[in-house]
Amino acid sequence: MTDYRETLHGHYGQFFKIDKMLHEVRTEHQHLVIFENAKMGRVMALDGAIQTTEADEFIYHEMLTHVPILAHGAVRNVLIIGGGDGGMLREVCRHADVERITMVEIDQSVVDMCKEYLPKHSNGAYDDPRVNLVIDDGMRFIANCTETFDVIISDCPDPTGPAEVLFSEGFYQACHRCLSDDGIFVAQNGTPFLQIEEVKTTAKNIQDLFADWHFYHAAVPTYIGGSMTFAWAAKNQQTRQISLETLRKRFADTGIATGYYNADIHQAAFALPQYVLQAIGKITND
Repeated sequence: MTDYRETLHGHYGQFFKIDKMLHEVRTEHQHLVIFENAKMGRVMALDGAIQTTEADEFIYHEMLTHVPILAHGAVRNVLIIGGGDGGMLREVCRHADVERITMVEIDQSVVDMCKEYLPKHSNGAYDDPRVNLVIDDGMRFIANCTETFDVIISDCPDPTGPAEVLFSEGFYQACHRCLSDDGIFVAQNGTPFLQIEEVKTTAKNIQDLFADWHFYHAAVPTYIGGSMTFAWAAKNQQTRQISLETLRKRFADTGIATGYYNADIHQAAFALPQYVLQAIGKITND
């Protein structure tokens, strides 16, 4: 096999040239492939869908961590569901004020393989004393959890196979219950041009649960279809309305150097195209 052809969509796709196959295995839960590509660096795919590349992972991980954490402004306890490659954990760990990070990943093999073959993703984050790694099903964990979190990040694959339940109404209800009074939930929600039904389903499931719900987006080249959409659900209506000046100060105070995120991008990311706003019922077709 010289090319890896993504099979996420039946009539439209992309391929990556495999310059060197590093690892391929069928784990207890899924088919995992890690290979090298001259343009994108090391690439990981699960069950026919590209999950992450070394070249552009920073965009995805920065936007799913810094947006909710800096919008909240006083995050101490974070829950990550999924994210076995370690990139999300790395970005959360860069926030010195965060005191506790729980990460729930269903597949130990993903964690182990990414530590070995994608070490730049986690960059030592698994060794941070604030981190508690739990190998468990994300839905089962959150359904039985009695702890509360300031931010919950759902870094899950597309809603097929074991990840399907992480897009269900019951999952969002459990996350709402486990958020603190000003808590924020965010999740990857696919590329809306090709996966608008997923966006519509998420909107339907979160709109009656949270005081404020919306979506934001970022352009991540790896994810076919262009702009990647992230779900936003907050208990406090004000966290999405934080001023640009406040966001700039909060970001500067962290001392974190980023490749994509900044306060202006943060604020602008919530401006959505008309077709997405129509799909989620925020404007009408009239």
